[in-house]
Amino acid sequence: MVMYTVDVYSGSDDSIIRDPHAQGVIVKATQGTGYVNPKCNHQWDLAGQLGKKRGLYHYAGGGNPVSEAQYFINNIKNYVGQGMLIIDWEGYQNSAWGNTNWVRQFVDEVHRLTGVWPVIYVQESALGQVANCAKDCAVWVAKYASMNWNSWTVPNMNVSSGAFGSIAGWQYTGGDMDRSIWYLDTNAWDKFAKPGTKPQIEIPKPVVKPQGTPKSFYDDLGVCWYFEKGKFTVTVDEGIVLRWGATTNSTKIAVLPKGSVVEYDAVTHSGGYVWIRQPRSNGYGYLPTGRSFNGLRIDYWGKFTE
Repeated sequence: MVMYTVDVYSGSDDSIIRDPHAQGVIVKATQGTGYVNPKCNHQWDLAGQLGKKRGLYHYAGGGNPVSEAQYFINNIKNYVGQGMLIIDWEGYQNSAWGNTNWVRQFVDEVHRLTGVWPVIYVQESALGQVANCAKDCAVWVAKYASMNWNSWTVPNMNVSSGAFGSIAGWQYTGGDMDRSIWYLDTNAWDKFAKPGTKPQIEIPKPVVKPQGTPKSFYDDLGVCWYFEKGKFTVTVDEGIVLRWGATTNSTKIAVLPKGSVVEYDAVTHSGGYVWIRQPRSNGYGYLPTGRSFNGLRIDYWGKFTE
């Protein structure tokens, strides 16, 4: 399952929040230790009235990270538990940009105050600056096809997850509005907002088990595959890319649209995805069927049948 969201700030028109494509709205709350979005409450309330999932973000100013975390929570404390909490880590107006421990200190303080691990928003090229948060936090990566990609169609691009293994969300355009796709369903979104166990561990469903006696093999990359025959039907609207190898860098064969049925003979967890292998007349095709975290499936992009 996937979700689509927009994110807004004081200069955003309400029409962005009302966009029917957006299932969630992420609102800027604070920046540094001296700025509160004057439209935050209005934007939060409007999103709630429209029945959309919600989030709140703090834009890092680069001051003392503990003080900024406290400022963020003090200003949104009545909303804690109702929406995802996010730290926006980017270079503009951020005097600590390049500091590889700033976000770590920020998320630790937010967690101490609320029991919630914030999601980290960061551009793909700066994933290394927040790598030391990977064991506790999920990541929302910014990478655009272009600043003119004014469409809800998701571009066909590879997006790195760095040390995080997989991404929770991808902001893929920032032209007329900031659009993102999240590899979560609404229940998983709610779990990110609540104190307690890490949502990456809490939300996975059981893995697809091999049929009968497990038999396995290792491919040329050293990945262990399990023999299993079945059919997979694509159910996500944007379709899934079929490739010549079980990595997101492998050459694309085709984009399989919603409703496509793939017969497969093996399954594995690799590179943050659950892959299936499709026998073809000229070799094998490989299809990611959902996200994987620590060997557990965290979402489904289709339906498995025997």
